[in-house]
Amino acid sequence: MNHNDDTSLAHPARRAWLRKTAWSAGGIALASASFGLPGTRAAADEALKPLKLSWNAGGICTAPVPVAVKQGFFRKHGLDVELINFAGSTDQLLEAIATGKSDAGVGMALRWIKPLEQGFDVKLTAGIHGGCMRILATKQSGIVDLQGLKGRTIGVSDMASPAKNFFAITFKKINIDPENDVHWRQYPAPLLGEALKKGEVQAIADGDPTIWTLRESDHLNEVSNNLCGEYASRVCCVLGVRGTLVRKDRATAQALTQALLEATEWTADHPEEAAAIFAPNAPSANVSQLAAMLKSHTHHHHPVGDAFRKEIALYADDLKTVGVINAGTDSGRFANRVFSDVLA
Repeated sequence: MNHNDDTSLAHPARRAWLRKTAWSAGGIALASASFGLPGTRAAADEALKPLKLSWNAGGICTAPVPVAVKQGFFRKHGLDVELINFAGSTDQLLEAIATGKSDAGVGMALRWIKPLEQGFDVKLTAGIHGGCMRILATKQSGIVDLQGLKGRTIGVSDMASPAKNFFAITFKKINIDPENDVHWRQYPAPLLGEALKKGEVQAIADGDPTIWTLRESDHLNEVSNNLCGEYASRVCCVLGVRGTLVRKDRATAQALTQALLEATEWTADHPEEAAAIFAPNAPSANVSQLAAMLKSHTHHHHPVGDAFRKEIALYADDLKTVGVINAGTDSGRFANRVFSDVLA
């Protein structure tokens, strides 16, 4: 993230304005609570704005969400956030946000863009980080790059997964047809490693922590990831907010976005502490492994404003090349429709 850009959270005028907004949202009761006066904690809690945030508790890339709770970033910005661990389809999640069953959600851009094209009233307000998707092969296979996967079979956790979409895009960019030159086979995520061992597939692609853990436990070769080339500075995880909330209660949408961005920056600066906070959600990995995953991600890259809008448009262009979204979709107009610059 460019901290000298006018869209940066470091911009003095923006920080001052956001502090003022957060103070107004929290009210004087929040200020009193810091002094430990009798009864002020309950008053402070009553002053907080209730909000429901959906997330996938099993994905290490969502670590800033529990960090924002544990480290008080939501409270700092006047919010009482209820976390909802959503395990359904992306369409169901976006419908839940659009219809008010949830107020916002954190998820993967490459999974959200297609259903957003269908018109769900959800606005993307910020990027959260980049990284966390990998494609692996055995060291004995001799496969060391994407070119080596031409004609091979790749295991994925589902046919619309962000990893499948991402690597299909990258295959297309090196003139490998992702539908005819590469074969995809679906397995439950916990069985991807077994499929590779049995030789049913020659590579596997998924997200952290599943794919990182398999790489380490099975001593696999990382063929590629979503921080290579032009994607080194591209976000992959995003925050989406209910459209009616953005339009009718912009201050709350601002407060939520700002709180999560601060939690993301804190995660980048304190990966070990963030890993410990997230650890109860990932029993298959220990804290040191989770911290290593967080360090490999780009949690300092959380674009807002025009920078984020441009990244949405770039992903829309990418997804058009592999037939995920309609070829006739104008990527710029699409980005303008699904994005809201709530921090402006």
